[in-house]
Amino acid sequence: MQVFNPYDMAVQQFELAADKLELSEDMREILRKPKRELTVNFPVRFDSGRIKTMTGYRVQHNVNRGPAKGGIRYSPDVTLDEVKALAMWMTWKCAVVGIPYGGAKGGVICDPKDMTASELERMTRRFTTEISIVIGPHSDIPAPDVNTNSQVMAWMMDTYSMHAGFSVPAVVTGKPLSIGGSEGRNEATATGVLFTTRRAAQRIGMPLKGARVSLQGFGNAGSGAARLFHAEGCKIVAVSDSAGGLYNESGLDPVAVQRHKLVHGTVATYPQGQRVSIPDVLTVPCDILIPAATEGMITQHNAEQVQARIIAEAANGPTTPEADVILFKKGSLVIPDILANAGGVTVSYFEWVQDLQSLFWDNTEITSRLEVIMNKAFDAVADQADLYNCDMRLGANMLAISRVAEATQIRGIYP
Repeated sequence: MQVFNPYDMAVQQFELAADKLELSEDMREILRKPKRELTVNFPVRFDSGRIKTMTGYRVQHNVNRGPAKGGIRYSPDVTLDEVKALAMWMTWKCAVVGIPYGGAKGGVICDPKDMTASELERMTRRFTTEISIVIGPHSDIPAPDVNTNSQVMAWMMDTYSMHAGFSVPAVVTGKPLSIGGSEGRNEATATGVLFTTRRAAQRIGMPLKGARVSLQGFGNAGSGAARLFHAEGCKIVAVSDSAGGLYNESGLDPVAVQRHKLVHGTVATYPQGQRVSIPDVLTVPCDILIPAATEGMITQHNAEQVQARIIAEAANGPTTPEADVILFKKGSLVIPDILANAGGVTVSYFEWVQDLQSLFWDNTEITSRLEVIMNKAFDAVADQADLYNCDMRLGANMLAISRVAEATQIRGIYP
C-alpha cells in the first residue's frame, strides 16, 4: 500500500498549474521547493521530572510577496513533508486572496491530549525560543492550527517578547483579545467557508436555505461552520470527529452537538442520530460537503460516492488530484482549500495590521472587510476556471502561482 505523502501531492498540484501556465523551468525550480526548512530537537521537562527530547519544524516556502505566514500544529502525526506541503499551500492561499504574505508552517511531534497544561506551556516556550531565529513580526508570523489555540499563541508571543525586552504582539496572530488579538479571528475560517459557499451556490443556482450539509471534522472550523450554516437555514445532516460520525437526515442542532462533545468528548455518541463511520460522512446524501479534518480524505476510491454538489474545503489538502478529476467530471463544484479556508489567514492579516498600528476594528468592520476579500477572490478564481475550462482548484492554483511568479520575476535573484 502506497503511503500518502502530502508534499508529493502539493508538488503534483503545482506542476499541473505550472503546465497550464506554461511556466518556465527556471521559475518552477524556484517555486517548487521551500526557501527554508528548520528542524529543531529540544528538551522539555515533564511534570514527572523526566526530560524528553521533542522534535519540531518551521518551514518557510516563499517570501517574495511579504513575510511568511502560517500555523503551528501539535500532533503525533507531524512530519517534515506535511509541514512543507502546508507551507506551500499557505503561499498560494495568501496570493489567491491578495494579502501581502508568503507561506510558512510549523509543528511539533507530540500528543497534546496526553500532556498537562504546564507541560504544553514549557514545550511551547522552548519551541518558540528554538525557532526565534526565523520568526518575527516582519519575517515570519505564526498562528494557531491543529491542536493549538489562542493560549498557545499567548505563550509564544510572551516568550518572543521576553527575549526582545518589550511586547511584540504582531509576532503571532490568533491571540486573545486582551493582548492584541482581533475580533472575529476565532470564527474567521468558518466565516470564509460560508462566504465562498454562498457565492458557489449562487453560481450553480442552488438555494442555500434548506441545503443539506455534511461536515467531516468538528474542531474549530467544522463546529463553527456548522453553527453558521445552520443559522443560514441549512440542515446539518452529518458530523464527525476523530472518534466517529453521526447522521440524521432530519437535521442536527450543532449547538446541542457541541455541548454533547464538551461533556462526552465526541459527537459520535450524540443520541439523536445514527452512528456512522468517519468515511461515511463524506458520502451521505447532502448538497454541501465540508471536509474540515486532515489531508487526503477524498480520494479516487471514494470520490465517485460523494453526493454533494458543492465541496467546500475547510481543511487543508483534503482532496487528492485523482479525486479532483473524478469530481470535476461528475459536475461537483469543489471550492479549493486555498480559497475556501482563507478566511483564517485573512483575519490573521487584519490582526497583524491592527497590532502594527495599535488601532483596532470592531467585529462588524472585520466581517465586512472579510466578505469583500473572499467574494473578490472567489470571482477571480471562478473567472480563471471558466477561461481555462478547468476545475476551481486548478484555477485557484494558476491565479496564485502567477502572482507569486510575477513577484519573483520583478524582484529578481540576489545577488
